[in-house]
Formats: sequence, structure tokens, C-alpha cells
Amino acid sequence: MDRFLAIDAFVRVAETQSFAEAARQMRVSRSVVTARIQQLEAFVGAPLLHRNTRSVRLSELGQAFLRDCVELVGRTNEVVDQMREVTTSPTGRLRVHALPGFVLGHLAQVLQRFQSRYPQIVLDMIVNDAAIDPVKEGFDCALQIFPPRSEELISKKLFPVRRVFCATPEYVRRHGLPRHPRDLLGHRIGWYSGYPTRERLAFHGAAETVQLELKPVLLTNSVHLLREYALENAGIVCVPTLVAADAILDGRLRLMLPEFPLSAFWLSVFYPATVRSALKLKLFLDVLEQSFSGPPPWDEALIARGLMPATIVE
Repeated sequence: MDRFLAIDAFVRVAETQSFAEAARQMRVSRSVVTARIQQLEAFVGAPLLHRNTRSVRLSELGQAFLRDCVELVGRTNEVVDQMREVTTSPTGRLRVHALPGFVLGHLAQVLQRFQSRYPQIVLDMIVNDAAIDPVKEGFDCALQIFPPRSEELISKKLFPVRRVFCATPEYVRRHGLPRHPRDLLGHRIGWYSGYPTRERLAFHGAAETVQLELKPVLLTNSVHLLREYALENAGIVCVPTLVAADAILDGRLRLMLPEFPLSAFWLSVFYPATVRSALKLKLFLDVLEQSFSGPPPWDEALIARGLMPATIVE
């Protein structure tokens, strides 16, 4: 029995609560994972997992064993990565989960910069709007706005994500320009369905803060669809500046109610406290932080044109 491979299999099954998912992450068959767990249980002399056709859960001994195993696997991989860094360039796979709103139009240049420095690291990028737990889903890190419910994660802020209301000049010509947040109730609104406050939000004016519950005619989990919806003169949408800045700068979209800014979120990197790819992840985080130090470039362009204040509302 290879004790390290058996312990690694146990950790992955415990974290994912699935033999099939652990096998997928390890790129081996399910029978291999099952055999490694059985060998480990035979070696320690007691069951580590209780499993049936519907669920996998830790035994009492497995719960006591897991934390030390997680630390062992993480530390072993970290030491191996460090030795690789000394002898050659880092190698291996780094699994990253990211939001489409950030990836499309903004991340490819960062990835190119990272891979030019570390050409032997394979990036495995999964892109969707779900707020995932990278521990359970088997990712080394997740680039997202809303934190998953997990106490086992570390987070690092990258940049603020500002939201703005905007519409085309043609829509404004046909339907009028809202002068106050309450005027939005008389317009067709497109709204991102993933906000934790749902359709409730606060507008922070210099003289007043206006609380409002919108009645959108379009709800979607795609900020890019909202942008395209607005460009079709279909309504007023609320989207992040990272999606809309180019269309605002070239005049295809016009800001609505800029004197009533909305609170900003933060795009953060979430990753496990103990990771198997500690060195590769550190190198990736270094490139991200270097690329997004200070205000993001799409906001800088809006600020330079006087379309947005430099201060943010949190």
C-alpha cells in the first residue's frame, strides 16, 4: 500500500463526500479510490467512512483522523513543489473557478502573463456564476464575489466591483431619463438574480439614502445578457462596471442616476487553509495581485472621464 496515495484518497472522499468526485479529481477510476480507502482502513484497523448508496460520512475515528491527514497531504505537496521550484520550474495542474463577468474580457491577459512565467503549470479553468466551496468541489481557488459558507477558507480581496444603472441613449429618448431612484419604478428593469438582497437596494445620494425594491421585467444570472439586453434598447439594467465600462466610454450606454451610487462588492480569491498546490497557488495569487493593485483599469477610465467618483460606497 502506498500510504500517501491512500491518505490522499481518504482526504478527497471526506472533503467531497463522494467516491466518484474524488476519483474524478485524482484522475483515477472509482475502484482505485475504493481500494485505497479499504487498504487504509485495514491498516488502521477500523472504518474511517460510513457509506451507502446515497451518502458518505466520516466515522468517529475518521473525524479525528481527517485534520491531521489534510495537513499531511498539504504539507507533502508543498515540500515537493518547493523542491521542484529549486530544481526546475513548477509543474502540475492548478484548478481555478471564476465568474464569467470577470473572465470575459479581463482575465486572459493575466493568464498569459502567468503562463509565460510558469509554462509547465496547466491551468484548469471552470467558468460559471455559482458561488462554490473550493474544498468540496476540488478547486485550488475560486474567484468570486459572494463567499461560500465554509470556515475552512481563506479570502483575499482583489478589487471592488461597482454596480451602475445604464441604458442606451435611444432608450432614454423614447422613455425619458430617471431623475430620482423612485423613477426607476416606471421603467423596464433588467436585474442580476444572484444578489443576496434580491431586488432590494439602497441608493446613496449626497443628501439622502433611498431604499427601494425594484420590479424587474428581466431576471438573469448573466451580467453579459443584461448588457446585451440594454444595448437592444430594451430597458435599464444594473450591471458591474467591469462589464459595462467599454460601452459607457464609447457612448453606446449612458449612466443613469450617477449622483446616487450603489454599494460595491469585492471580487476575492477564496482558497482552503491547507491546499495541495500551495506553491502553484501562491504564484498565481502573486500575478493576480500584481495585475489588480489599485483601482481596476475599467474604473480608472470612468473616473478619469468624470463619470464616476474615485471613492466607493461599501
